[in-house]
Amino acid sequence: MRNRLAVRETVDRLKSTVLSIMLLFAAVPATAYEAIDVQQGGSLEGTVTLEGSVPEPKGFNLITFPDPAYCGRISNGRGWRLLHDFVVGDQGTLKDAIVLLEGVEAGKPFEVSVPLIEARDCMFQPFMTVVRNGHAVEVINMDPVMHDIQGYETSPEAGARVLFNTPLVMNGQHRRGDLHAQHNHAPGKSLVGPIYLNKGRRTFYMQCGFHAYMESWAMAVNNPYYALTDVNGKFSIENIPPGTYQLVVWHPQTGPGATKTITVQPSGMLREQLSLPAPKGNRSAYRVMDNPRFGLESLGHSIEIQPLLEHQR
Repeated sequence: MRNRLAVRETVDRLKSTVLSIMLLFAAVPATAYEAIDVQQGGSLEGTVTLEGSVPEPKGFNLITFPDPAYCGRISNGRGWRLLHDFVVGDQGTLKDAIVLLEGVEAGKPFEVSVPLIEARDCMFQPFMTVVRNGHAVEVINMDPVMHDIQGYETSPEAGARVLFNTPLVMNGQHRRGDLHAQHNHAPGKSLVGPIYLNKGRRTFYMQCGFHAYMESWAMAVNNPYYALTDVNGKFSIENIPPGTYQLVVWHPQTGPGATKTITVQPSGMLREQLSLPAPKGNRSAYRVMDNPRFGLESLGHSIEIQPLLEHQR
């Protein structure tokens, strides 16, 4: 039942997210990008912050999902796995926001390699990345458990569309579920999934069908002028052709994002302080509750969940 709730929640969230992205980019015409020798290119740098209180992490009761002991290597020690989808610094700086320029039709070479995402300790890494429509994403398994890779795009009218749904077999260099498994080894056989987004769609979302706390997001970019904020919320974009563009900042959990018109001067340096609003209210059906009905004893047999790798707080 709770797994079905997780799937329904995922679909609803995808509808809302992609509607926001469609509105965000609705006024930007899609044109073919041309690589040229940029003359007197400018630079853009700055910081992205989160306005408001940092949301509590989403809580997932490990006994409702497979592999509770191994996936509990990262947990709160009481049978809950937490998804920290907001990484915010002391000054409110926000990690994993994407900052990009829309309207750049020609500029520096546009080379985006196939993103590589690791399934490690029942977590997708990285949480946020970029893709090119018509390309692919590669997923490798470092874990001694199986994962089920589900890649989506969606639309408000038709709901979520599955791009691929493929098992990712466990890494054979482990014993299954080895709680003390180390990852200093070769990855398991990779999965390469194609990404063919429908017209107007810009987001790609990936979740494990077995472990709902495993999420990874990506945005499709149409030029090379983008950056992901680091742990200090900082970003930098260089060699920008002089001109006027739409500056877009977005994080997968903050709603529609924000846009701003900027003008890049020849050989100029532009600095921007950007912000996104923190979501309010309950974001998930999953909340940490120390209730005997959801405790380990409800399984009817003994199981030990130890946060050997990370004690989440």
